Amino acid sequence: MSSEARFLALNLELPPAPKAMGLYRPIVVVDNLAYLSGHGPLQPDGKLICGTVGIVLDLAGGQKAARQTGLAMIATLRAHFGSLDRIKRLVKTLGLVRCSPEFVDHPAVINGFSELMKDIFGEENGIAARSAVGAVSLPGGMAVEVEAIFELHPA
Repeated sequence: MSSEARFLALNLELPPAPKAMGLYRPIVVVDNLAYLSGHGPLQPDGKLICGTVGIVLDLAGGQKAARQTGLAMIATLRAHFGSLDRIKRLVKTLGLVRCSPEFVDHPAVINGFSELMKDIFGEENGIAARSAVGAVSLPGGMAVEVEAIFELHPA
């Protein structure tokens, strides 16, 4: 099954493709790689999931924010390429979790993003190299920010 077909079968609701919040591009393609700038947990109504994991949000709330961040990234990919079938695999992910100083489960939060990528791109192509770190603050007060690199099929 193709990535686009898996996505459609999951019956997921995407937010609008995020616009840049500064002087950068949400996606830059160089050769066979798509570099996605940091995306946040943008919801279909255009609002971000905000809050500090470990204070305002619990682990499940953080995972939900990370999953929603993945949906925002999928919206960017589909808007840019027209179909997820142009994506060969997820290569690298950097996940940032806005959290309290005592919170140490950053990888578990970013699993919300990673599980979505696995569901859409498959076991082999949806699981990437990854880093997950905590941050005291993120833009707009959002709970999670993720940037990623995807390998593309030839055009």
